[in-house]
Amino acid sequence: MTSGACCPRGKAAGVYYNSQNAPGRRRLRRAGCPPKVRCAVYGIYEGYLKSQEIKINISTSNKSIREAEVLLDSYTRPSSVHVCAFQKELEIRQRRGALGPRTILLTVEDPTAHVGSGGATLNALLVAAEHLSARAGYTVVTSDVLQEAWILILHMGRDFPFDDCGRAFTCLPVEDPSAPAEALVCNLDSLLWTMTHQLCKGSPPGVWVCSTDMLLTVPSAPEINWDGFQGAKVISVPGTVLYARNHGVYLTTQQGLVCDIIYRGSEAQIQQCARPDGKVPLVSGVVFFSSETAEQLLATHVIPPLDACTYMGLDSGAQPIQLSLFFDIMLCMAEGMTEEDFVNGRAHGAGGSHTKGAVGMKSARSVLWKALHAFPLSMACIPDGSYDYMTMAASDHIHNLTLCTGSISHLPFCRVAHSHVAQPQLLEDGSSITNSLLEGAVQLGPWSVIQHCHLQGPLKIGSGCLLTGLDMASSLALQSCQLQNIVIQGHCIRLQDMPCKMFTLTGHHDDWQSPAGDGGTYLNVPWAEFFHRTGIREGDIWGPDTPQGSRCLLNARLFPVLHACEPLRAWDVLWFLGFQTRGQLQRWRASWRMSWEELLTCLDQAAELESRRALFFLQAKYKLRSVLLEHQDCSLLPLIRSAVHEGYQEAMLSTLDQVASTASDAGVAARALACIADVLGCMAKGEGGLRSGPAANREWLPAFRHLETGDIAGGVKALAKERNKWLGRPALLVRAARHYESAEQILIRQAVMSSCQFVSAGQAELLPIGHWVLVECPARIDLSGGWSDTPPITYEHGGAVVDVAILVDGCRPIGAQARRITEPELRLVSTSGTLEGEVLLELVCQDLEDLQDYCQPHAPGALLKAAFICTQIVTFPSQKPLQVQLLENFGGGFELHTWSLLPHGSGLGTSSILAGAVMASLYQAAGKSTSTESLIHAVLHLEQVLTTGGGWQDQVGGLVPGIKIGRSKARLPLKVEVEQIPMPDRFIQTLNQHLLLVYTGKTRLARNLLQDVLRNWYARLPTIVQNTDALVSNAEECAQAFRQGNLPYLGDCLNRYWQQKKCMAPGCEPLAVKHMMEALQPYVHGQSLAGAGGGGFLCVLTKEPRQKEALQHILAKTEGLGNFSIHTVEVDTAGFCMQLVGSDLKSSVHGGGEMTHRVL
Repeated sequence: MTSGACCPRGKAAGVYYNSQNAPGRRRLRRAGCPPKVRCAVYGIYEGYLKSQEIKINISTSNKSIREAEVLLDSYTRPSSVHVCAFQKELEIRQRRGALGPRTILLTVEDPTAHVGSGGATLNALLVAAEHLSARAGYTVVTSDVLQEAWILILHMGRDFPFDDCGRAFTCLPVEDPSAPAEALVCNLDSLLWTMTHQLCKGSPPGVWVCSTDMLLTVPSAPEINWDGFQGAKVISVPGTVLYARNHGVYLTTQQGLVCDIIYRGSEAQIQQCARPDGKVPLVSGVVFFSSETAEQLLATHVIPPLDACTYMGLDSGAQPIQLSLFFDIMLCMAEGMTEEDFVNGRAHGAGGSHTKGAVGMKSARSVLWKALHAFPLSMACIPDGSYDYMTMAASDHIHNLTLCTGSISHLPFCRVAHSHVAQPQLLEDGSSITNSLLEGAVQLGPWSVIQHCHLQGPLKIGSGCLLTGLDMASSLALQSCQLQNIVIQGHCIRLQDMPCKMFTLTGHHDDWQSPAGDGGTYLNVPWAEFFHRTGIREGDIWGPDTPQGSRCLLNARLFPVLHACEPLRAWDVLWFLGFQTRGQLQRWRASWRMSWEELLTCLDQAAELESRRALFFLQAKYKLRSVLLEHQDCSLLPLIRSAVHEGYQEAMLSTLDQVASTASDAGVAARALACIADVLGCMAKGEGGLRSGPAANREWLPAFRHLETGDIAGGVKALAKERNKWLGRPALLVRAARHYESAEQILIRQAVMSSCQFVSAGQAELLPIGHWVLVECPARIDLSGGWSDTPPITYEHGGAVVDVAILVDGCRPIGAQARRITEPELRLVSTSGTLEGEVLLELVCQDLEDLQDYCQPHAPGALLKAAFICTQIVTFPSQKPLQVQLLENFGGGFELHTWSLLPHGSGLGTSSILAGAVMASLYQAAGKSTSTESLIHAVLHLEQVLTTGGGWQDQVGGLVPGIKIGRSKARLPLKVEVEQIPMPDRFIQTLNQHLLLVYTGKTRLARNLLQDVLRNWYARLPTIVQNTDALVSNAEECAQAFRQGNLPYLGDCLNRYWQQKKCMAPGCEPLAVKHMMEALQPYVHGQSLAGAGGGGFLCVLTKEPRQKEALQHILAKTEGLGNFSIHTVEVDTAGFCMQLVGSDLKSSVHGGGEMTHRVL
């Protein structure tokens, strides 16, 4: 073979080609059979392959997706507008995550018309090699770059009468709920998914080529053995002999080598290819070249006459030739092909001609034979694959889009896809609506399709219709028509630099190329009947230069493009159906009209794609409103990402502002604000810092004050005004998002504060000054259901948590004591922690200003200050000074001491239980009485005032004795109901012998995890919604395990709970904890970190009783654990204990409500 560097034409063109396939390099031998292959694909027969190409992420072996280059070879057009439009579409898909971030995207225009699928492939391969060579630092095209490249070339194909952007961008009636960004699913997207995740997976470096003129489904990933692969491989799917008569089939050996490609063969020829099941392997339009084969093919681009297939050759003056991918490139590698038959074109009926073009093709085939015949061509047939060529028949297209029981992609059929339909009950079975907005009463008959339309009812559309690209202005015309088996389309066109909208009308059964005088129809009736009905004459639509036998629908100048003095309307074609109005025929004759053939050259595909995009986000506004206002568990985050990727974020923000400001309840408004925060976060594009962070900038405080006072509309308006100042750069966007999340928290607090109605405090005897009220509380361990108790999850979804009140090492580790004092002040003393060393805090508050930081959770004594306010001992804010309030109401002040023997971030519910202890002691010291149920809700209120958020499970676990399940319903006001779980006799004693706590030495604030969980919940990520369902159901199972007294069952629930926690809050399992749990796993029924996770205590349920020393020994031998300790656990069946101290006779009140007396 001659190297390209020696080629005179290549040299003259300034092309220097460095090929590893230069003379002397050993060729591959045919003796070795290719590895056995199984695969699945869709495709199209050769006659319709044109060109447009792409390359995407493809994986090697079973590893993750690898980078590849993406090329798209567009139609040959007089301008580059269409190429740019397609390039933009690819870039949008890359931003959505459908293509790898480092993938090279190239839109390659055919060098000239009629280069054929083979010529377009060679040209695209050359452009890919150029870009890879440049990226690698070469100054010439170098074939070495193909050695480690994964390339996918997608041929865009010919024009399609039912989609102005071609078959590749034909929208499918499906939705992809798993997509990171919500978007319309086009045939291109379906093929990209199939190629990337099904067919190309595991392939070696090389070049994949795929048509986009077909619908391709591959239900399961084929297992293709690529070990030692050489040459090229074609992908086939099984089809019937009848279907194959209009398509191509492969004739193969028993070893899977291709012998011949038969196109539109006789039944006898096709039967030769039949398999035992009677099916034949169809040509699918998908092929693969190994990198070595691709190098050899690339080397031909400098050899005449094949150089004429590329832009380099044409730029050098070569005469273009038309090259077929299958019959000129693939066929030369076929096992049963001889050089003479191939070069002379007899293999597919092209031989015998001695024209200049035929001689050139013989020369081209001779070059290809010498370059590629040494490579084996094998076939992989996908047993469950299916393939449907997208024909020019409206009936076939409508059938594909309404095939409810079939599959046109890897996604299931969706009758209403990315659309808003005001009255869905008017849609009959078998209909399909995609990317449309139907307002009012729009009735749609069976086997009818609406795409990219905005229509206003009342409308009645019969069966067998296709409506695309119609706007609101078309609705009035449609209201007076009875459509049946009709295709009406609106088209964006460009006449020089003037954008226009025009309409076309055809029949369901019309054939585009049937001669008008020989059985041809228009609008499903003979042409003669159409002429009679409308008064249109044959000479109006065909000129004298069009022969009678060539007159057909395709070249009939039927469709008005421009009127002299008024815009076009849908009625300008609808009157063809016989609904004439006065002067309509004269108006039609006076207009500038085009045929379908002429129309295709004026299509404005960029405008069409943008129009579809605008309609998609218009209907998305309706979806956004309905999801929020109807409390749907549907994630809006994919839609938000899509809006930001495609420049529609302002429309999204405006709609969310409107929903938030007009919502009737704070829960809806809070979710809308959370969505705004997500929009701002997406706009930052991963830059600008972490989403969680401070959110108290003074510029936002006026808006917050509106929300705090219940003025949601005013607050939303003020937030939006301030937001506009923070859109300039990612850092500001992230900070703005934080402040929106802070605003959301204000509304959550207001929603939760509805639980105050379940807090009641009666009057009791005011204790003498100096008499202490002592409250001691157990800790709690949560065994299932945690996170479902957290607002807003608990009142939007409903929650259930199983908690156990426990003594740790035999004592109640949490407590508070309060008494009245004569000085009109508040003395606050707080002690915490023995495992980490004691921390002592002492404060004296004499003025209201000393309490103003009560809502800042990290401020000294914030919880204690908030407790005085929530128990209404102190009114804040108030015109009365603190000392006056205390003297008037209580004759003095208060002293309050609190303590916890547990480390910070223990996971045992310390802060909430301590809040309950504090409030119980303060109520009693202030002469008030309250129930445990009131305390549970009072703590909920306090934590909202404190702005820490949090749920109800901690106080339920520590204030209610024993083992119980708490529940809340999905509604406001938030009410918690607690059920004590009955158990078999002595099961608690058994449980005490099997429960242990392991202190991990790691601490993590639950609030750090809480922000992420709430963000994901408000986004309604499907995994979070499903996991929340599972948390609640697991809690009910756990309660059942207690009722049965079944330790293994209880351990299963505990293990499942830990997996659910990790799903809810990824990152809650430190590596040291993971190692610890792995070491303990053989010895326990179940285990889980207490609370939110991230550290603190590990709760374990051992298989054998009394295992403290055994586990201590196991963990001591485990590396990397750091400081840990093991503690005994006992179920506290008494609950929190209140003691009144101050005389020799002391009274004690237990959490169960029973009053007892004992001497201390």
